[in-house]
Amino acid sequence: MSDKPVPTIGERALPYWEGTARGELRVQRCAACGERFLYAHALCPHCWTPDPGWETVSGRGRIQTMTIVHQAPYESFAGDVPYVVAIVRLDEGPQMMANIVDCDSMSVSIGQPVEVKFEMRGTVALPQFRPIG
Repeated sequence: MSDKPVPTIGERALPYWEGTARGELRVQRCAACGERFLYAHALCPHCWTPDPGWETVSGRGRIQTMTIVHQAPYESFAGDVPYVVAIVRLDEGPQMMANIVDCDSMSVSIGQPVEVKFEMRGTVALPQFRPIG
């Protein structure tokens, strides 16, 4: 079992984390305006319609920006340095922050296509991304 930190799962984001546990990446989508977004909101941040739904997305996207971490923030990350933290824009539109894994950190670049994979930390499946293509 990893001693890396895990997120606190609140009720509003429960559908997101239920999806990751099944190997699915989910985003919210507003029934009124059709916009997709992360992270969990009670109202659509685009048109303020209440109670947006959830949908499973492809899990593919592109790196928008990134940094390479050379100094571990916690001892539990010491074996991972250097590693990449990036903002990934999903093909469906929303952006999210995640690690870029399964590659040499120096080979990662802005604009590079990636796909989601899930890292188990205890009972929580965290979305991470790996380069493709």
